[in-house]
Amino acid sequence: MKIKLLRITTVPVSLKTLLKGQHRFMNQYFEVIGVSSPGNDLNEVAINEGIRIVSLEMKRQVSLWNDFVSLIKMYRLIKNEKPQIIHTHTPKAGMLGMIAGWMAGVPIRLHTVAGLPLMETRGFKRLVLDFVEKLTYSCATMVYPNSFGLRDFILQQKFCSSDKLKVLGNGSSNGIDLNFFSPTEVSPETKFSLKTKLNISPTHFVFVFVGRLVRDKGLNELVSAFEKLEVNNKNLKLILVGPFEENLDPLLPMTIKAIHENPNILPVGHQSDVRPWLAISDALVFPSYREGFPNVVMQAGAMGLPSIVTDINGCNEIIIPGKNGEIIPPKNEKALYDKMSEWIENPEKVSLMAKNSMSLLETRYDQNVVWNALLIEYERLLSLKFIS
Repeated sequence: MKIKLLRITTVPVSLKTLLKGQHRFMNQYFEVIGVSSPGNDLNEVAINEGIRIVSLEMKRQVSLWNDFVSLIKMYRLIKNEKPQIIHTHTPKAGMLGMIAGWMAGVPIRLHTVAGLPLMETRGFKRLVLDFVEKLTYSCATMVYPNSFGLRDFILQQKFCSSDKLKVLGNGSSNGIDLNFFSPTEVSPETKFSLKTKLNISPTHFVFVFVGRLVRDKGLNELVSAFEKLEVNNKNLKLILVGPFEENLDPLLPMTIKAIHENPNILPVGHQSDVRPWLAISDALVFPSYREGFPNVVMQAGAMGLPSIVTDINGCNEIIIPGKNGEIIPPKNEKALYDKMSEWIENPEKVSLMAKNSMSLLETRYDQNVVWNALLIEYERLLSLKFIS
Protein backbone atom coordinates (compact mmCIF):
# COMPACT_ATOMS: atom_id res chain seq x y z
CA MET A 1 0.00 0.00 0.00
CA LYS A 2 1.31 3.43 -0.97
CA ILE A 3 1.41 6.20 1.60
CA LYS A 4 -1.61 8.44 1.12
CA LEU A 5 -0.98 12.12 0.28
CA LEU A 6 -3.74 14.76 0.15
CA ARG A 7 -2.97 17.88 -1.93
CA ILE A 8 -5.52 20.59 -1.17
CA THR A 9 -6.25 23.99 -2.82
CA THR A 10 -9.22 26.32 -2.37
CA VAL A 11 -10.18 26.43 -6.05
CA PRO A 12 -9.43 23.72 -8.62
CA VAL A 13 -7.63 25.98 -11.09
CA SER A 14 -4.79 26.22 -8.55
CA LEU A 15 -4.57 22.44 -8.38
CA LYS A 16 -4.67 22.31 -12.17
CA THR A 17 -2.25 25.07 -13.20
CA LEU A 18 -0.03 26.11 -10.29
CA LEU A 19 0.96 22.50 -9.57
CA LYS A 20 0.68 21.12 -13.10
CA GLY A 21 2.60 17.88 -13.55
CA GLN A 22 3.61 17.65 -9.90
CA HIS A 23 0.71 15.40 -8.92
CA ARG A 24 1.56 12.85 -11.63
CA PHE A 25 5.21 12.89 -10.52
CA MET A 26 4.34 12.38 -6.84
CA ASN A 27 1.79 9.70 -7.71
CA GLN A 28 4.71 7.44 -8.63
CA TYR A 29 5.70 7.36 -4.96
CA PHE A 30 2.44 8.05 -3.09
CA GLU A 31 -1.29 7.64 -3.52
CA VAL A 32 -2.07 11.26 -4.36
CA ILE A 33 -5.60 12.59 -3.84
CA GLY A 34 -6.48 16.08 -5.11
CA VAL A 35 -9.00 18.01 -3.01
CA SER A 36 -10.60 21.28 -4.07
CA SER A 37 -13.90 23.01 -4.76
CA PRO A 38 -16.05 21.40 -7.46
CA GLY A 39 -15.73 22.39 -11.12
CA ASN A 40 -14.56 21.31 -14.55
CA ASP A 41 -10.97 22.19 -13.65
CA LEU A 42 -11.04 19.56 -10.91
CA ASN A 43 -12.22 16.90 -13.34
CA GLU A 44 -9.38 17.90 -15.68
CA VAL A 45 -6.88 17.37 -12.87
CA ALA A 46 -8.05 13.78 -12.53
CA ILE A 47 -7.64 13.18 -16.27
CA ASN A 48 -4.40 15.09 -16.84
CA GLU A 49 -2.60 14.01 -13.68
CA GLY A 50 -3.97 10.49 -13.31
CA ILE A 51 -4.98 10.94 -9.67
CA ARG A 52 -8.15 10.53 -7.66
CA ILE A 53 -10.01 13.74 -6.85
CA VAL A 54 -12.50 14.78 -4.18
CA SER A 55 -14.66 17.91 -4.48
CA LEU A 56 -15.20 19.91 -1.31
CA GLU A 57 -16.72 23.38 -1.50
CA MET A 58 -14.50 26.16 -0.08
CA LYS A 59 -15.17 29.89 -0.39
CA ARG A 60 -12.26 32.25 -1.07
CA GLN A 61 -14.01 35.07 0.81
CA VAL A 62 -14.35 35.05 4.61
CA SER A 63 -17.68 33.47 5.60
CA LEU A 64 -17.95 32.07 9.11
CA TRP A 65 -20.85 29.72 8.43
CA ASN A 66 -19.56 28.43 5.09
CA ASP A 67 -16.06 28.02 6.51
CA PHE A 68 -17.41 26.07 9.47
CA VAL A 69 -19.37 23.74 7.19
CA SER A 70 -16.28 23.25 5.00
CA LEU A 71 -14.16 22.51 8.08
CA ILE A 72 -16.56 19.78 9.23
CA LYS A 73 -16.57 18.25 5.74
CA MET A 74 -12.77 18.44 5.58
CA TYR A 75 -12.45 16.73 8.96
CA ARG A 76 -14.81 13.93 7.89
CA LEU A 77 -12.91 13.47 4.63
CA ILE A 78 -9.58 13.22 6.41
CA LYS A 79 -10.90 10.79 9.02
CA ASN A 80 -12.28 8.63 6.23
CA GLU A 81 -9.17 8.72 4.01
CA LYS A 82 -6.61 8.49 6.86
CA PRO A 83 -3.72 10.14 4.96
CA GLN A 84 -0.22 10.18 6.37
CA ILE A 85 0.52 13.54 4.70
CA ILE A 86 -1.66 16.58 4.04
CA HIS A 87 -0.16 19.33 1.91
CA THR A 88 -2.19 22.52 1.43
CA HIS A 89 -1.80 25.49 -0.90
CA THR A 90 -3.67 28.85 -0.92
CA PRO A 91 -4.87 30.59 2.27
CA LYS A 92 -8.39 29.20 2.80
CA ALA A 93 -7.41 25.62 1.95
CA GLY A 94 -4.45 26.04 4.29
CA MET A 95 -6.60 27.12 7.21
CA LEU A 96 -9.24 24.42 6.74
CA GLY A 97 -6.79 21.65 5.87
CA MET A 98 -4.37 22.35 8.69
CA ILE A 99 -7.06 22.70 11.38
CA ALA A 100 -8.91 19.58 10.20
CA GLY A 101 -5.64 17.65 9.84
CA TRP A 102 -4.61 18.60 13.37
CA MET A 103 -8.03 17.63 14.74
CA ALA A 104 -7.86 14.29 12.91
CA GLY A 105 -4.33 13.55 14.11
CA VAL A 106 -2.61 13.44 10.71
CA PRO A 107 1.11 13.07 11.52
CA ILE A 108 2.53 15.26 8.71
CA ARG A 109 0.68 18.51 7.99
CA LEU A 110 2.35 20.79 5.45
CA HIS A 111 1.37 24.20 4.12
CA THR A 112 2.97 26.08 1.23
CA VAL A 113 2.77 29.88 1.27
CA ALA A 114 2.74 31.27 -2.25
CA GLY A 115 1.71 34.84 -1.54
CA LEU A 116 -0.02 36.69 1.27
CA PRO A 117 -3.02 38.93 0.39
CA LEU A 118 -2.76 40.43 3.90
CA MET A 119 0.36 42.35 2.80
CA GLU A 120 -1.94 44.88 1.11
CA THR A 121 -4.61 44.84 3.84
CA ARG A 122 -5.06 47.27 6.72
CA GLY A 123 -7.29 47.80 9.76
CA PHE A 124 -9.56 45.19 11.32
CA LYS A 125 -9.43 42.91 8.25
CA ARG A 126 -5.65 42.76 8.59
CA LEU A 127 -5.98 41.69 12.23
CA VAL A 128 -8.36 38.91 11.20
CA LEU A 129 -6.06 37.71 8.41
CA ASP A 130 -3.03 37.79 10.74
CA PHE A 131 -4.92 35.64 13.23
CA VAL A 132 -5.93 33.15 10.53
CA GLU A 133 -2.35 32.92 9.29
CA LYS A 134 -1.02 32.25 12.80
CA LEU A 135 -3.74 29.66 13.38
CA THR A 136 -2.90 27.89 10.13
CA TYR A 137 0.82 27.75 10.91
CA SER A 138 0.23 26.61 14.48
CA CYS A 139 -1.69 23.58 13.19
CA ALA A 140 0.96 22.75 10.59
CA THR A 141 4.03 20.64 11.27
CA MET A 142 6.01 22.50 8.56
CA VAL A 143 5.43 25.68 6.55
CA TYR A 144 7.06 26.25 3.15
CA PRO A 145 7.28 29.84 1.91
CA ASN A 146 8.00 29.60 -1.81
CA SER A 147 10.48 32.48 -1.69
CA PHE A 148 13.11 33.72 0.74
CA GLY A 149 11.40 37.11 0.89
CA LEU A 150 8.19 35.48 2.10
CA ARG A 151 10.13 33.55 4.73
CA ASP A 152 11.63 36.78 6.04
CA PHE A 153 8.21 38.48 6.10
CA ILE A 154 6.66 35.58 8.04
CA LEU A 155 9.44 35.77 10.61
CA GLN A 156 9.11 39.57 10.89
CA GLN A 157 5.38 39.22 11.55
CA LYS A 158 6.06 36.42 14.07
CA PHE A 159 3.52 34.11 12.45
CA CYS A 160 5.56 31.10 13.53
CA SER A 161 9.04 30.10 14.71
CA SER A 162 11.98 29.73 12.33
CA ASP A 163 12.33 25.97 12.98
CA LYS A 164 8.94 25.39 11.33
CA LEU A 165 9.87 27.35 8.17
CA LYS A 166 11.79 26.09 5.16
CA VAL A 167 12.32 27.28 1.58
CA LEU A 168 12.81 24.28 -0.70
CA GLY A 169 15.62 24.62 -3.24
CA ASN A 170 15.83 28.13 -4.66
CA GLY A 171 12.12 28.77 -4.16
CA SER A 172 9.02 28.33 -6.37
CA SER A 173 6.08 25.96 -5.80
CA ASN A 174 6.42 24.08 -9.06
CA GLY A 175 9.44 25.30 -11.00
CA ILE A 176 9.34 25.75 -14.77
CA ASP A 177 8.95 23.16 -17.50
CA LEU A 178 11.70 24.24 -19.88
CA ASN A 179 10.57 21.81 -22.57
CA PHE A 180 7.09 23.35 -22.62
CA PHE A 181 8.09 26.98 -22.14
CA SER A 182 10.50 27.30 -25.02
CA PRO A 183 10.56 29.74 -27.96
CA THR A 184 10.79 26.80 -30.35
CA GLU A 185 7.37 25.54 -29.18
CA VAL A 186 5.57 28.44 -30.95
CA SER A 187 5.70 28.18 -34.71
CA PRO A 188 6.54 31.14 -36.99
CA GLU A 189 3.09 30.69 -38.58
CA THR A 190 1.37 31.06 -35.21
CA LYS A 191 3.35 34.20 -34.41
CA PHE A 192 2.68 35.74 -37.82
CA SER A 193 -1.05 35.02 -37.55
CA LEU A 194 -1.28 36.50 -34.04
CA LYS A 195 0.68 39.62 -34.97
CA THR A 196 -1.51 40.16 -38.02
CA LYS A 197 -4.66 39.79 -35.93
CA LEU A 198 -3.39 42.33 -33.38
CA ASN A 199 -1.97 44.71 -35.99
CA ILE A 200 1.58 44.34 -34.67
CA SER A 201 4.29 45.21 -37.19
CA PRO A 202 8.08 44.57 -37.02
CA THR A 203 8.59 48.21 -35.98
CA HIS A 204 6.49 47.87 -32.82
CA PHE A 205 8.03 47.40 -29.38
CA VAL A 206 5.64 45.07 -27.58
CA PHE A 207 5.26 44.93 -23.80
CA VAL A 208 3.21 42.11 -22.30
CA PHE A 209 1.57 41.65 -18.90
CA VAL A 210 0.24 38.27 -17.74
CA GLY A 211 -1.97 37.96 -14.67
CA ARG A 212 -5.26 39.06 -13.18
CA LEU A 213 -6.22 42.59 -14.26
CA VAL A 214 -6.53 44.01 -10.76
CA ARG A 215 -5.18 46.88 -8.70
CA ASP A 216 -2.57 44.98 -6.71
CA LYS A 217 -0.92 43.69 -9.88
CA GLY A 218 0.05 47.29 -10.66
CA LEU A 219 -2.29 47.66 -13.64
CA ASN A 220 -3.30 51.24 -12.81
CA GLU A 221 0.34 52.34 -12.89
CA LEU A 222 1.14 50.24 -15.96
CA VAL A 223 -1.69 51.56 -18.12
CA SER A 224 -1.02 55.16 -17.08
CA ALA A 225 2.72 54.86 -17.77
CA PHE A 226 2.05 53.25 -21.15
CA GLU A 227 -0.28 56.02 -22.26
CA LYS A 228 2.34 58.62 -21.33
CA LEU A 229 4.99 56.69 -23.26
CA GLU A 230 2.78 56.81 -26.35
CA VAL A 231 3.06 60.60 -26.51
CA ASN A 232 6.62 60.37 -27.87
CA ASN A 233 6.66 56.72 -29.02
CA LYS A 234 4.05 55.80 -31.59
CA ASN A 235 5.19 52.23 -32.30
CA LEU A 236 4.17 50.68 -29.00
CA LYS A 237 1.80 47.90 -28.02
CA LEU A 238 0.76 46.58 -24.61
CA ILE A 239 -0.75 43.08 -24.48
CA LEU A 240 -2.76 42.27 -21.33
CA VAL A 241 -3.24 38.53 -20.82
CA GLY A 242 -5.64 37.75 -18.00
CA PRO A 243 -9.17 38.21 -16.65
CA PHE A 244 -10.73 41.19 -14.91
CA GLU A 245 -11.77 40.58 -11.27
CA GLU A 246 -14.08 43.50 -10.66
CA ASN A 247 -15.53 42.22 -7.38
CA LEU A 248 -12.29 41.47 -5.53
CA ASP A 249 -9.80 44.20 -6.44
CA PRO A 250 -11.19 46.48 -9.16
CA LEU A 251 -9.17 48.84 -11.32
CA LEU A 252 -9.76 52.58 -11.46
CA PRO A 253 -12.54 53.58 -13.89
CA MET A 254 -10.04 55.60 -15.95
CA THR A 255 -7.81 52.50 -16.26
CA ILE A 256 -10.69 50.34 -17.44
CA LYS A 257 -11.70 53.04 -19.94
CA ALA A 258 -8.16 53.20 -21.35
CA ILE A 259 -7.92 49.40 -21.65
CA HIS A 260 -11.12 49.27 -23.68
CA GLU A 261 -10.60 52.38 -25.81
CA ASN A 262 -6.86 52.64 -26.52
CA PRO A 263 -6.19 50.70 -29.77
CA ASN A 264 -2.58 50.02 -28.69
CA ILE A 265 -3.66 48.34 -25.44
CA LEU A 266 -4.71 44.80 -26.30
CA PRO A 267 -6.71 42.94 -23.60
CA VAL A 268 -6.93 39.32 -24.76
CA GLY A 269 -8.55 37.85 -21.63
CA HIS A 270 -7.64 34.60 -19.92
CA GLN A 271 -5.53 32.28 -22.07
CA SER A 272 -4.98 28.61 -21.25
CA ASP A 273 -1.67 28.80 -23.13
CA VAL A 274 0.29 32.03 -22.65
CA ARG A 275 3.27 30.99 -24.78
CA PRO A 276 2.09 32.53 -28.09
CA TRP A 277 1.52 35.89 -26.41
CA LEU A 278 4.96 35.84 -24.83
CA ALA A 279 6.50 34.74 -28.14
CA ILE A 280 5.26 37.84 -30.00
CA SER A 281 6.42 40.24 -27.27
CA ASP A 282 9.72 41.98 -26.56
CA ALA A 283 9.52 42.28 -22.77
CA LEU A 284 7.37 41.37 -19.78
CA VAL A 285 6.19 44.14 -17.47
CA PHE A 286 5.04 42.88 -14.07
CA PRO A 287 4.58 45.78 -11.60
CA SER A 288 2.82 43.74 -8.90
CA TYR A 289 2.49 44.94 -5.29
CA ARG A 290 2.89 41.48 -3.77
CA GLU A 291 3.71 37.94 -4.86
CA GLY A 292 4.86 34.64 -3.51
CA PHE A 293 6.96 33.30 -6.35
CA PRO A 294 5.48 34.47 -9.67
CA ASN A 295 5.32 31.78 -12.33
CA VAL A 296 4.84 34.30 -15.11
CA VAL A 297 8.29 35.85 -14.59
CA MET A 298 9.84 32.39 -14.92
CA GLN A 299 7.68 31.59 -17.94
CA ALA A 300 8.65 34.81 -19.68
CA GLY A 301 12.33 34.16 -19.01
CA ALA A 302 12.08 30.64 -20.39
CA MET A 303 10.50 32.11 -23.55
CA GLY A 304 13.47 34.47 -23.89
CA LEU A 305 11.91 37.66 -22.50
CA PRO A 306 13.60 40.00 -20.02
CA SER A 307 11.30 41.41 -17.35
CA ILE A 308 10.67 44.69 -15.58
CA VAL A 309 9.46 43.69 -12.10
CA THR A 310 8.92 45.34 -8.75
CA ASP A 311 11.13 44.88 -5.70
CA ILE A 312 8.90 42.33 -3.99
CA ASN A 313 9.05 38.69 -2.87
CA GLY A 314 9.95 36.25 -5.60
CA CYS A 315 10.39 38.81 -8.36
CA ASN A 316 13.59 40.13 -6.79
CA GLU A 317 14.90 36.56 -6.55
CA ILE A 318 14.25 35.55 -10.15
CA ILE A 319 15.51 38.77 -11.72
CA ILE A 320 19.16 39.79 -11.50
CA PRO A 321 19.32 43.50 -12.43
CA GLY A 322 21.05 44.08 -15.72
CA LYS A 323 21.31 40.35 -16.43
CA ASN A 324 17.78 39.14 -17.20
CA GLY A 325 15.74 42.22 -16.37
CA GLU A 326 15.39 45.19 -14.05
CA ILE A 327 13.81 45.81 -10.65
CA ILE A 328 11.87 48.97 -9.74
CA PRO A 329 10.05 50.09 -6.57
CA PRO A 330 6.41 48.95 -6.31
CA LYS A 331 3.56 51.47 -6.72
CA ASN A 332 5.94 53.87 -8.50
CA GLU A 333 4.56 54.95 -11.86
CA LYS A 334 7.50 57.27 -12.63
CA ALA A 335 10.06 54.50 -12.09
CA LEU A 336 7.99 52.21 -14.30
CA TYR A 337 7.73 54.88 -17.02
CA ASP A 338 11.47 55.61 -16.89
CA LYS A 339 12.46 51.93 -17.17
CA MET A 340 10.03 51.18 -20.00
CA SER A 341 11.27 54.29 -21.84
CA GLU A 342 14.88 53.21 -21.34
CA TRP A 343 14.17 49.79 -22.82
CA ILE A 344 12.40 51.26 -25.85
CA GLU A 345 15.43 53.42 -26.57
CA ASN A 346 17.98 50.62 -25.98
CA PRO A 347 16.86 47.51 -27.90
CA GLU A 348 20.41 46.11 -27.88
CA LYS A 349 20.39 46.02 -24.08
CA VAL A 350 17.00 44.32 -24.10
CA SER A 351 18.27 41.75 -26.61
CA LEU A 352 21.30 40.93 -24.45
CA MET A 353 19.16 40.39 -21.34
CA ALA A 354 16.82 38.20 -23.37
CA LYS A 355 19.72 35.89 -24.24
CA ASN A 356 20.59 35.52 -20.55
CA SER A 357 17.04 34.75 -19.42
CA MET A 358 16.82 31.08 -20.39
CA SER A 359 20.23 30.00 -19.09
CA LEU A 360 19.66 31.60 -15.67
CA LEU A 361 16.35 29.78 -15.26
CA GLU A 362 17.73 26.42 -16.29
CA THR A 363 20.27 26.30 -13.49
CA ARG A 364 17.97 27.60 -10.74
CA TYR A 365 14.33 26.71 -11.35
CA ASP A 366 14.06 23.69 -13.64
CA GLN A 367 10.89 21.81 -12.70
CA ASN A 368 12.61 18.50 -12.00
CA VAL A 369 14.87 20.20 -9.46
CA VAL A 370 11.86 21.62 -7.58
CA TRP A 371 9.90 18.35 -7.65
CA ASN A 372 12.81 16.28 -6.39
CA ALA A 373 13.50 18.76 -3.59
CA LEU A 374 9.90 18.29 -2.40
CA LEU A 375 10.10 14.51 -2.75
CA ILE A 376 13.25 14.45 -0.61
CA GLU A 377 11.46 16.59 1.97
CA TYR A 378 8.48 14.20 2.10
CA GLU A 379 10.84 11.26 2.58
CA ARG A 380 12.77 13.10 5.30
CA LEU A 381 9.59 13.85 7.24
CA LEU A 382 8.30 10.30 6.85
CA SER A 383 11.55 8.90 8.22
CA LEU A 384 11.30 11.21 11.22
CA LYS A 385 7.75 10.00 11.88
CA PHE A 386 8.77 6.35 11.30
CA ILE A 387 6.00 5.85 8.77
CA SER A 388 6.43 3.14 6.16
